[in-house]
Amino acid sequence: MPDYIRARTQGGTYFFTVVTAQRQPILTQPDVLVALRAAIKTTQITHPFTIEAWVVLPDHMHSIWTLPADDAQYSIRWSMIKRYVAKECRHLALTPNASQQKRREIVFWQRRFWEHQIRDQADYQRHIDYVHVNPVKHQWVSQPRDWPYSTFHRLVKSGVYSEDWAENTEFSDDFGE
Repeated sequence: MPDYIRARTQGGTYFFTVVTAQRQPILTQPDVLVALRAAIKTTQITHPFTIEAWVVLPDHMHSIWTLPADDAQYSIRWSMIKRYVAKECRHLALTPNASQQKRREIVFWQRRFWEHQIRDQADYQRHIDYVHVNPVKHQWVSQPRDWPYSTFHRLVKSGVYSEDWAENTEFSDDFGE
């Protein structure tokens, strides 16, 4: 297996995808949402980052972060967030296999996450749009405004999007990918 090298640009902006173990549809349960919010706030105290966009779907989430100018350590942040949520919501975890038991893992998340470093303004806008249209893409709602677990509503209030953004728009399966 080839060695994968993650992007490590200090102060970079990154798009992430994080998935539950075996794609369990548990992330939008109230106790998980509470734990996720607390995990983010707790992590930002010691390892700050700016949330550009975020959407939580039942079995995965996408986010875009900008890191401080002197920092490229997003993996530490994800480790802290995932660990906090897994501990708080261990009642939703899967039964660990032998390897996971040996490592004392709580089987809540997939071990890894996917990241993409944002390259320019067009790439940024494409990924911001992708985050917010994702609930439509997965057919959870017909419009981004109808999905409650998203920064779309914050961006409408700040004037980035109109309330009816993406209305009557057909999205192909590869939108943003």
